[in-house]
Amino acid sequence: MSVKRTVRNAKFKFQVALEAAKEHKTLNQLASEYELNPGQVSQWKRQLLEAGPQLFETAATARDEKAAAAREAELFEQMGRLKMELAWLEKK
Repeated sequence: MSVKRTVRNAKFKFQVALEAAKEHKTLNQLASEYELNPGQVSQWKRQLLEAGPQLFETAATARDEKAAAAREAELFEQMGRLKMELAWLEKK
Protein backbone atom coordinates (compact mmCIF):
# COMPACT_ATOMS: atom_id res chain seq x y z
CA MET A 1 0.00 0.00 0.00
CA SER A 2 1.41 3.38 -0.96
CA VAL A 3 1.47 6.37 1.34
CA LYS A 4 -0.04 9.57 -0.01
CA ARG A 5 2.25 12.60 0.16
CA THR A 6 1.04 15.42 2.35
CA VAL A 7 1.11 18.80 0.65
CA ARG A 8 1.80 21.62 3.07
CA ASN A 9 0.69 25.19 2.45
CA ALA A 10 3.08 28.15 2.49
CA LYS A 11 1.81 29.45 5.83
CA PHE A 12 2.62 26.15 7.54
CA LYS A 13 6.07 26.00 5.93
CA PHE A 14 6.81 29.56 7.02
CA GLN A 15 5.71 28.84 10.58
CA VAL A 16 7.94 25.76 10.85
CA ALA A 17 10.90 27.53 9.20
CA LEU A 18 10.51 30.51 11.53
CA GLU A 19 10.52 28.28 14.59
CA ALA A 20 13.60 26.51 13.26
CA ALA A 21 15.32 29.85 12.70
CA LYS A 22 14.56 30.93 16.28
CA GLU A 23 16.42 27.80 17.45
CA HIS A 24 14.40 27.38 20.65
CA LYS A 25 14.01 23.71 19.74
CA THR A 26 16.24 21.37 17.77
CA LEU A 27 15.41 20.38 14.22
CA ASN A 28 14.60 16.85 15.40
CA GLN A 29 12.20 18.16 18.03
CA LEU A 30 10.41 20.34 15.48
CA ALA A 31 10.30 17.49 12.97
CA SER A 32 8.69 15.11 15.45
CA GLU A 33 6.29 17.81 16.68
CA TYR A 34 5.03 18.55 13.16
CA GLU A 35 5.50 14.98 11.87
CA LEU A 36 8.09 15.97 9.27
CA ASN A 37 11.49 14.81 8.16
CA PRO A 38 14.33 16.79 9.84
CA GLY A 39 15.88 17.36 6.41
CA GLN A 40 12.68 19.03 5.25
CA VAL A 41 12.70 21.37 8.26
CA SER A 42 16.32 22.37 7.60
CA GLN A 43 15.54 22.92 3.90
CA TRP A 44 12.63 25.25 4.73
CA LYS A 45 14.82 27.07 7.26
CA ARG A 46 17.56 27.57 4.66
CA GLN A 47 15.03 28.86 2.12
CA LEU A 48 13.66 31.33 4.66
CA LEU A 49 17.08 32.65 5.58
CA GLU A 50 18.14 32.99 1.92
CA ALA A 51 14.93 34.72 0.81
CA GLY A 52 14.54 36.94 3.88
CA PRO A 53 16.50 39.99 2.65
CA GLN A 54 14.62 39.95 -0.65
CA LEU A 55 11.34 40.57 1.16
CA PHE A 56 12.50 44.00 2.22
CA GLU A 57 14.33 44.83 -1.01
CA THR A 58 11.26 44.15 -3.12
CA ALA A 59 9.21 47.00 -1.65
CA ALA A 60 11.95 49.56 -2.22
CA THR A 61 12.71 48.21 -5.68
CA ALA A 62 9.06 48.28 -6.73
CA ARG A 63 8.75 51.86 -5.50
CA ASP A 64 11.88 52.89 -7.45
CA GLU A 65 10.66 51.14 -10.60
CA LYS A 66 7.27 52.86 -10.32
CA ALA A 67 8.95 56.26 -9.95
CA ALA A 68 11.22 55.55 -12.93
CA ALA A 69 8.23 54.52 -15.07
CA ALA A 70 6.38 57.72 -14.15
CA ARG A 71 9.44 59.82 -15.00
CA GLU A 72 9.83 57.99 -18.31
CA ALA A 73 6.19 58.59 -19.22
CA GLU A 74 6.59 62.28 -18.37
CA LEU A 75 9.67 62.55 -20.60
CA PHE A 76 7.95 60.82 -23.53
CA GLU A 77 5.02 63.20 -23.16
CA GLN A 78 7.39 66.16 -23.19
CA MET A 79 9.16 64.80 -26.30
CA GLY A 80 5.84 64.47 -28.08
CA ARG A 81 4.87 68.03 -27.19
CA LEU A 82 8.21 69.39 -28.41
CA LYS A 83 7.96 67.48 -31.69
CA MET A 84 4.49 68.91 -32.27
CA GLU A 85 5.74 72.45 -31.53
CA LEU A 86 8.70 71.95 -33.86
CA ALA A 87 6.46 70.73 -36.66
CA TRP A 88 4.11 73.69 -36.11
CA LEU A 89 7.03 76.17 -36.17
CA GLU A 90 8.46 74.60 -39.36
CA LYS A 91 5.10 75.19 -41.08
CA LYS A 92 5.09 78.84 -40.04
